[in-house]
Amino acid sequence: MEHLLKPKTGTFLSEDFLLQSDFAKKLYHGHAAKMPIIDYHCHLSPHDIAHNRQFTNLTEVWLAGDHYKWRAMRTLGVPEKFITGESTDQEKFQKWADTVPYTMRNPLYHWTHLELQRYFGVDKLLTAETGPEIYESASYQLQEEDFRVRGLLHKMNVEVVCTTDDPTDSLEYHQLAKKEGLALKLLPAFRPDKAYAVENPTDYHAYLLKLEAVTGISIRTFEDLLTALENRVAYFHENGGRLSDHGLEQLYFFPHGKYPIEKLFASVLAGNTLSIEEIAYFKFEALTALAKMYHAKGWTQQYHLGALRNTNERMLRVLGPDTGFDSIGDFTQATALAKFMNNLDNSDQLAKTILYNLNPADNEVMATMVGNFNDGSVKGKVQFGSGWWYLDQKDGMEKQINALSHMGILSCFVGMLTDSRSFLSFPRHEYFRRILCNLIGKDVANGELPADEAWLGQMVEDICYRNARDYFGFYEL
Repeated sequence: MEHLLKPKTGTFLSEDFLLQSDFAKKLYHGHAAKMPIIDYHCHLSPHDIAHNRQFTNLTEVWLAGDHYKWRAMRTLGVPEKFITGESTDQEKFQKWADTVPYTMRNPLYHWTHLELQRYFGVDKLLTAETGPEIYESASYQLQEEDFRVRGLLHKMNVEVVCTTDDPTDSLEYHQLAKKEGLALKLLPAFRPDKAYAVENPTDYHAYLLKLEAVTGISIRTFEDLLTALENRVAYFHENGGRLSDHGLEQLYFFPHGKYPIEKLFASVLAGNTLSIEEIAYFKFEALTALAKMYHAKGWTQQYHLGALRNTNERMLRVLGPDTGFDSIGDFTQATALAKFMNNLDNSDQLAKTILYNLNPADNEVMATMVGNFNDGSVKGKVQFGSGWWYLDQKDGMEKQINALSHMGILSCFVGMLTDSRSFLSFPRHEYFRRILCNLIGKDVANGELPADEAWLGQMVEDICYRNARDYFGFYEL
């Protein structure tokens, strides 16, 4: 079951992997492959980057926190002790090695072997039999200086990493990286979901205490809350923040004043539980105010829509959130989303915006929605974001690219991101680039596009790198 690192064309993971035409190969090898990476949305640890963490072994860097792999192992019947439990790191890795051959046709199979090849030069398929050797080899390499965190990022030609940070975060590690003169741009992204998570009054009150502590503002009213959040937006901006991010089932819209917002806020502070509609209204008011703050700073706002989270209450109690028990939701998106954005656009306070859907049924909704609010002020001001979470695989990416192409302007697209907690996830950018080049190459082979390598190569380079570089303004910092 052994394969060379660059086997001949037609074998698994050859240098022409996913590239099914000569023109696709030209686009990828001559254009896409050389472009640096701007990872504008991920969940990597800024602490690990600032301190240039050295991982003890392959499990530590590869399996810890990766709920994609955890779900696959559970499906195969692997007990939790070998996933998030008390087993040794080597035992956990071996269970993953046992699992991998059974993941064929799941993107995990591709990602696993791309990551082993690109970082560690592994020329074998990961199986139960090869697991011990691969674990030992990769873990040994991880002790070398250029396999510390910054070395791993350098291997993938990563120029910018935007982490996901709560408004109460100190951003001390971003500051440390800047003070050191780190070539990599390590920038924060503002994720204020907890600031309007009023579903649980007890948890919300505890969060407000943290927000008070970092701002020095006594939060007794909704206006106080907005003042505190504006304080943190300014702090993030001073530290290089140019994006916000929001994880929501859906966006909301109500006529302003439908509910007395100060009374709702006071009720939550008193420990009362709001009705479902009151909770939605509170989020609408908070999100609207935040969106206006982003516009004033020239930021980009991101909305990740459609996840049905924490569906397994028993496992939530045992393991907590973000452990692999979320799925695609079937929430209605179009009407409230259009009204929410229109409300901001009416006063010319709609910031640059990226919309991500988790339900593929919403691809065309998003692809057409973005065009409603592109006003000529910024190239691609409102973006249909790349395939996200369950859709960041070959079929999901192709459908997102096709919907954007057919109903919008693909050449304005700001491209791929990892959305990952693992420092070994950057071959996902390569995966996206190969898929993009293959789709364009297929159109050329079919006579649907001209075989103009100079123009199409420039378009591919723009999507892979330059559009994001110009859109976010990171290089002006």
